[in-house]
Amino acid sequence: MYNIDGWQMKIVVQRVTSANVIVDNRIVGEIGRGILVLLGVEKGDDEPRADWLAEKIVNLRIFEDQAGKMNLSLGEIDGGLLVVSQFTLAGNCDKGRRPSFDSAAPPEEGKRLYDYFVEALKRQGVSVQTGIFQADMQVSLVNDGPVTFILER
Repeated sequence: MYNIDGWQMKIVVQRVTSANVIVDNRIVGEIGRGILVLLGVEKGDDEPRADWLAEKIVNLRIFEDQAGKMNLSLGEIDGGLLVVSQFTLAGNCDKGRRPSFDSAAPPEEGKRLYDYFVEALKRQGVSVQTGIFQADMQVSLVNDGPVTFILER
């Protein structure tokens, strides 16, 4: 479906019972049951990667059915998505004591792909809330399970 050679975009997916983002003492995004997505955009990331990830996240069967098995997707539970830009996911801590962010996309490219990714999720027909790109955000969540996945290649 999508050609994803050379893939770098990094995403942390957390199943939550609730989550919100606060900027300047004001809630800017909030969901109940659903998925919190932390998105790190790196150099070389592009729209096909964002499209693939949006489809993947919305259709991941990470919610429990009546038998207690992870068989239900976000759409099947009518859940929400909260997407937060997470520059530090591009951090490399292999050398020294200070992370290197050389692989991170420049801010203008990161914002463009972040916005594109949010729109790709909305095209999947789910409710999407967001943080504010490059803002100092406080993220609160209740991780359900806990269930957390990292998507990257």
